[in-house]
Amino acid sequence: MPDECFTHPVLAALYDPLDADRGDLDAYVGMAEEFGARRVLDIGCGTGVFALLLAERGIEVVGVDPARASLDVARAKPGADRVRWLHGDATSLPPLDAVDLAVMTANAAQEIVDPDAWHGTLRGARTALRPGGHLVFETRDPARRAWEAWNRAASYRVTDVPGTGPVAHWIETTDVHGPLVTFRSTYVLPGPGPALTSDSTLRFRERDETEADLTAHGYTLDAVRDAPDRPGREFVFVARRP
Repeated sequence: MPDECFTHPVLAALYDPLDADRGDLDAYVGMAEEFGARRVLDIGCGTGVFALLLAERGIEVVGVDPARASLDVARAKPGADRVRWLHGDATSLPPLDAVDLAVMTANAAQEIVDPDAWHGTLRGARTALRPGGHLVFETRDPARRAWEAWNRAASYRVTDVPGTGPVAHWIETTDVHGPLVTFRSTYVLPGPGPALTSDSTLRFRERDETEADLTAHGYTLDAVRDAPDRPGREFVFVARRP
């Protein structure tokens, strides 16, 4: 099940205003151009920010996400009719025209914590790709232990959201168990109502584990790049269907 921050209509509508700086997507737009992609599959498309960036450039995009509330936000945006939106995930895609590029931006790959779902996602993406097409996704380097900085003191901020007012938001790590890290997001909206919370779990995969998974599913690993927005803290995997 997707997290409350993606499935709750109020929280889904707050996702973009609370994370307005999406400079992390510039590298993915650049790779779509680098690979000459004309058809792209956006796995875990969320509220559609990346899909719409590509669609504005004349690229044919399919966005798939298991959170219906996030897709509702995406579908309401200007230009949304240029994108094919699918409710679901990459393990059960309908027949698609072969795509040149499949992507999982931000935390999408790490949010797939179940091993069977992860392997199913790699299989589904490979099936959707044309021969020579690329799969690109990022994942945090576990050695950097990013979760140690996920606390209220370091993350607390207040954002003035148009139509809503000031919203206080912070995250706190609640559990670390092997490669699984769970954290809670808290949102305090104007008015007398209680705070809203969303619990999330991410899987921190080691680089060699991810490389082995890609090889096992028939990909050729072309490169492991650095994330421009988080240098030295993330792996960006660039794999290819031979």
